Amino acid sequence: MSSPPPSATKPPSDRIPPGILAARDYERLAGQFIPADRLAYIAGGSGEDWTAQANVAAFGRWSIVPRVLRDLRAGHTRVRIGTEDWAQPICLAPVAFQKLVHPRGELETARAAAATHTALLLSTLATTPLEDVAQLLPAQDALPRPWFQLYLQPRREDTLALVRRAEAAGYGAIVLTLDASIQLASHRALRAGFRMPADCVPAHGASAAMAPAVPEGASRIFQGAMALAPRAEDLAWLRTATPLPVWVKGVLDPADARALADAGCAGLVASNHGGRTVDGVAPSLSLLPAVREAVGPHVPLLFDGGIRSGADVFKALALGANAVLVGRLQLYALAAAGALGVAHLLRLLGEELQACMAVAGCARIADIGPDRLLAVPDFHAIP
Repeated sequence: MSSPPPSATKPPSDRIPPGILAARDYERLAGQFIPADRLAYIAGGSGEDWTAQANVAAFGRWSIVPRVLRDLRAGHTRVRIGTEDWAQPICLAPVAFQKLVHPRGELETARAAAATHTALLLSTLATTPLEDVAQLLPAQDALPRPWFQLYLQPRREDTLALVRRAEAAGYGAIVLTLDASIQLASHRALRAGFRMPADCVPAHGASAAMAPAVPEGASRIFQGAMALAPRAEDLAWLRTATPLPVWVKGVLDPADARALADAGCAGLVASNHGGRTVDGVAPSLSLLPAVREAVGPHVPLLFDGGIRSGADVFKALALGANAVLVGRLQLYALAAAGALGVAHLLRLLGEELQACMAVAGCARIADIGPDRLLAVPDFHAIP
């Protein structure tokens, strides 16, 4: 199946599209701006997309407990993450191949991050060089430095070259992805006939999912994809190879989280890679409380997986995250209105979070805890 003709979708607008009343509306309108085959790839996860959908549905397990007569006049959303102060506990996730939805790709996202003083994680699979992105995020007190998400390259010297480029460009941390060695395709994207466009190529190196050839009779999984999977010695080497803080992304098992914290990682990102590894993996939110309990209250912990609203942000914070990453919504807003759309999305998410805080009687992010949530007894998961 070929891509829909250009007339089937609109180009990115120079104004906020009508009908955007809430952050999740950018997802609802995505089909107006993203061709069907590309949208299938972006929205899809792995297999029949159960995990990708479960990431979103998991937030329905929880409702917010309101409080009254709280003095919130000094309320704010500022939060300290690692060594940086963020205006709100919301970060732009390291989403790959952003030129799929906008001709300027990550440059527009960086403009939005600069305008809103939002932290940005740049993917190894970005379609824009990391130096070009960093130029739009100059070092200043009110603006968090960008972080660089790293896939280990087949050769350590190539990995080290990427790290050195990130250091020289002023990135504030390295975020090593651990969980992406296996990425089975979304059947939805395959049925839509999606193929990565020839002009949409990573600016920095290969994906961890690009497995080497295997000899006849060997496993494409164990001797193929997993041959280049990160190992403990790789993480130990990386931590000694750079003065930057090294975070790890893709942690959901409490024992893994405890071991990584004990190994000296600067922080963790609880994530199942947007449901893109193997369909049937647990939704990220369901394991977030156990990960927080395993690492204790002082290890920085970010959350990734299914954020669609400020209420989702509130629930993730209540269940143990210090801040959240926003992935697919970022691309939907980028497709709709470029930097303006992403900046507007971030403002909506922040205001929705503030509204939840106000209703729950929380003046600060530190006030948001599990006591502000109530489990929904009749919740039904996706079949």
